[in-house]
Amino acid sequence: MGVLEPSSVLVTGANRGLGLELVRQFLQMPKPPQMLFATCRNPSVAQDLRELAAQHSNLRILRLDVESKASIQEAFVSVKDQLKGLGLNLLINNAGRVFSSSVFSESEENMHLLYQIHVIGSLKMSQTFLPLLKKAAQTGPQDGLSCNRAAVINVSSAAGSITTLLGWEYGHILSYRCSKAALNMLTQCQGLVLKEEGILCIAIHPGWVQGEMGSSSGYMPTLKKEESVQGMLNVFSTLSEENSGGFYSWEGKVLPW
Repeated sequence: MGVLEPSSVLVTGANRGLGLELVRQFLQMPKPPQMLFATCRNPSVAQDLRELAAQHSNLRILRLDVESKASIQEAFVSVKDQLKGLGLNLLINNAGRVFSSSVFSESEENMHLLYQIHVIGSLKMSQTFLPLLKKAAQTGPQDGLSCNRAAVINVSSAAGSITTLLGWEYGHILSYRCSKAALNMLTQCQGLVLKEEGILCIAIHPGWVQGEMGSSSGYMPTLKKEESVQGMLNVFSTLSEENSGGFYSWEGKVLPW
């Protein structure tokens, strides 16, 4: 297993849940990122993030709404300025939502919203931050693709696996499943193209995690966010060119589309 030591990382949806825990564990690494950008829609109420930023000078909190092209562009300009000519090693598209809906009750509005967040938001983030990812790929380690060089991680779900349909017996969550299935296809396409630019791209299933989103069906998952994030970081440390475009679990297992 390699050592995960990216110099710069950006995490979306970092004010709670898995995003916040990702930030915490990056900060706890023996060699944490020199620049860790934690983004959320409303930093003024992100108390946990603000407390962490007060303790860690390498943590920068940014306002970013993945539903807004203008907001993504503003965040890009801020990150570019703060990196001072350096590239962005690791982009983690984590922002997400879920609605407890069924095949019979799902609304057009929810469908549009979750595609906007999970699919279009992840696409626009990758497109907008591509110059910084390419910069990192060109100036970082040249011994193959890795999360230390340049990578895009799309946080997906086995609930969006057409083969697996994780948790169907507990809820349809139709807009969530469909948007995550589309995100998986986006990841496959990005993986095929971005590897030519020296950028790794994968989708990862964090497991069915305790928390606001994981418990939305009324069923209480057993997996804790701390365990999920530790597993995901372990997976990130092992990734190479052969994983490009793949779909993996937090335990490192290959998942079916």
